[in-house]
Amino acid sequence: MPAAPPIETPPGEAASLPLPLALWLSPAFPVGAFAYSHGLEWAAEAGDVHDAESLAGWLADILAHGAGRNDAILAAEAFRAVAAADDDRLAAVAELAAALGGSAERRLETLTQGGAFVATARAAWPCPALDRLVALAKGEIAYPVAVATAAAGHALPIRATLEMLVTGFLGNLVSAAVRLGIVGQTDGQRVLARLLPLCRTVAADAERASLDDLGGAVFRADLSALLHETQYTRLFRS
Repeated sequence: MPAAPPIETPPGEAASLPLPLALWLSPAFPVGAFAYSHGLEWAAEAGDVHDAESLAGWLADILAHGAGRNDAILAAEAFRAVAAADDDRLAAVAELAAALGGSAERRLETLTQGGAFVATARAAWPCPALDRLVALAKGEIAYPVAVATAAAGHALPIRATLEMLVTGFLGNLVSAAVRLGIVGQTDGQRVLARLLPLCRTVAADAERASLDDLGGAVFRADLSALLHETQYTRLFRS
């Protein structure tokens, strides 16, 4: 089956959600996101996250002060590099994103999903930007850089890309929480609804940010990622 043609936004629909983003960042897109909990499994084992309220607080911190925010900033920089056809800048952000995995499992999480995203996108949604990224990154492509490169390569809007990236990250963690028994399906949806405005804020801030704004202050979440590596029983890879 031939690959999809280049994406074009119909006249008068520039403000609507680009449908390719909904497909790329849905649970059905084969990047293996279901296999990772971003340390949430250890947080549940330790009792840090045990109900909807504690889950919402944990995820809000990660979005505003941890990997959610940093991934959005990295994605924004990669998007701008592709839009400017600046290969040196794209190579630099790809290298930095790969290096920022704070633990072995966090690194596995972002690089495995990034590699899977690029492989599928090149097969079904090819564009020259993805080919350049593969050549520049030498096999180590972090997930937010992969998504942003595809979006910029197909001339999709940066704000929608960042919002969908952050929301997809949140949705995967809530799905992990449901499978861990922290919350049920309904409470999981309540947490998503509660944090959706924060997703928009994180995306908007990332669009204006630079790499100098990278940083984090979610030490307990970072510790959970390290301790998960030696957790006795595990459902997830991170």
